[in-house]
Amino acid sequence: MYTYRHYESGDEKKIIKLWNESLWKDPITPKRFRNLVLLDANFDPKGMRLAFENDKLIGCVYAVRRLLPMFDTDLEPDNGWIPFFFVDKEYRKSGVGAQLMKEASNFLKENGRKQLFFASYAPNYIMPGIDEEAYPEAYQFLQAEGFSKLYSPVAMDRNIVDFKIPENVKELIKQRENEGYSFSLAEDKDLYEVIQFANLKFNPDWGRAIREGVLQGLPMEHILVARNGGNVVGFCIFGGYEGVPDRFGPFGVEPEEQGKGLGKILLNLCLEQMKAQSLHGAWFLWTGEKSAAGHLYKKTGFEITRTFHVMKKNID
Repeated sequence: MYTYRHYESGDEKKIIKLWNESLWKDPITPKRFRNLVLLDANFDPKGMRLAFENDKLIGCVYAVRRLLPMFDTDLEPDNGWIPFFFVDKEYRKSGVGAQLMKEASNFLKENGRKQLFFASYAPNYIMPGIDEEAYPEAYQFLQAEGFSKLYSPVAMDRNIVDFKIPENVKELIKQRENEGYSFSLAEDKDLYEVIQFANLKFNPDWGRAIREGVLQGLPMEHILVARNGGNVVGFCIFGGYEGVPDRFGPFGVEPEEQGKGLGKILLNLCLEQMKAQSLHGAWFLWTGEKSAAGHLYKKTGFEITRTFHVMKKNID
């Protein structure tokens, strides 16, 4: 006999234990679970649906909707997310996952949501989407539940032990500097402009990553800024997400300035800075393989290490 309820204080250890038994490629620590889930401003215990057999936790589906706007006043009132789910391997295909997903969807519908995404939730996403190679059963489950694939971002890694800035990039830096561009480590005077640039030109989650990173101790030498005259035209950071020093990004160049190699310059300068701090690698979770950024990463020696599928389901 299975019982279902929402999260209650004290469930954390069982959730983390089953998480780590189920999501072998994405384990979590109590600290990360606390920071990414329990301390998330959008966390609502009623959205975390749990299944038990007697006292044994056998499944979890977490649904979340935006209670605090990422930027300005936008609460994305139509959208809800499933950042993660898992079921004990002994109870898969028993209906437990389907019941939990039904309860999670109902929670979001009751709160006015019309579309449900796996798993492109910000600010505290665990993974961009479902890793079909690592979790084939979970991918099939989402499809059976009516989710369809929107797109497939990739994660990439690069060993930087042998990294050095190529001579053609050094020449490009000189050329752009002669044209009035500058590339420097961030100072206090840059922060407001860089955060606004990230918010308005790209994604409010990027501005948040910079702001919260610095508040949590991100060193200023982890942020590189490109300017054209007095205007910010690009930036990149490392160590901004969860304080993981070799995690690269976010990274962006003013759309109207693209095509001048500014992204190539920032990426190379950033990798040089990472190597100077004795890091041996750089990695990130999310880019489009066929995008301009994806091509740049590949040309700079990054290799695809994972592929995810962002999934969507209409629930209205």
